Amino acid sequence: MEEELLAEAAGPRSFGELVEATSWPVLGRDPSSTPLYRPPQTIRGDSVTRSLHFNWELGGSGWATCRIWDGATKHRDVVSYCTNALADLLKGVTGLYGLHDIQRFSFDLEPAEARWVLRRRSDNVHITIRHFPDMSTSFDAPDGKGTLVWTSTRPRTSLAHAVLMAAEKVRRTHGEDGYLQKWGLHAFPTTELETLRHLHLAADDCALQH
Repeated sequence: MEEELLAEAAGPRSFGELVEATSWPVLGRDPSSTPLYRPPQTIRGDSVTRSLHFNWELGGSGWATCRIWDGATKHRDVVSYCTNALADLLKGVTGLYGLHDIQRFSFDLEPAEARWVLRRRSDNVHITIRHFPDMSTSFDAPDGKGTLVWTSTRPRTSLAHAVLMAAEKVRRTHGEDGYLQKWGLHAFPTTELETLRHLHLAADDCALQH
């Protein structure tokens, strides 16, 4: 990331232009984050900003690379097809629009478990990712037994939009048939994607393009 920014930094350019020039997708950023507008920042326990970047990229047969970045820290996992990982992600974020304030889902890293815990706090979501050494033995273990590898608090609208756009990009890149060929065990989660889109557009004040 640093090398890409340095390579693009010749001449006067805004930070937003530099980020646009890198390989990281700008998916969950609010339009009001441009240099022309600086709204007052809301603080609820943790410092919250609207910037969130998320990417889901299919690699070799049965593998996907998942990246998340909040503008300050980033995390990357290589996820196995042994679970319906993209569908679980979409359903977990969709659950934030329901009655329960906490959503959990796990990715199989073969053999490790990457467990995401999403805690809704008013309009924000506290995200934690914990690693466990062996998913076959840790799936029912308490969250605290895992190693904390990434945490951030972001508005629900930013998380939902970033995940929604990442899933859309996967479908646009591969198509539903191509997705099944690369992922193997599970079809593209069309129903889960459309459910999240419906709830996000109905409940969130999201000014970003959909």
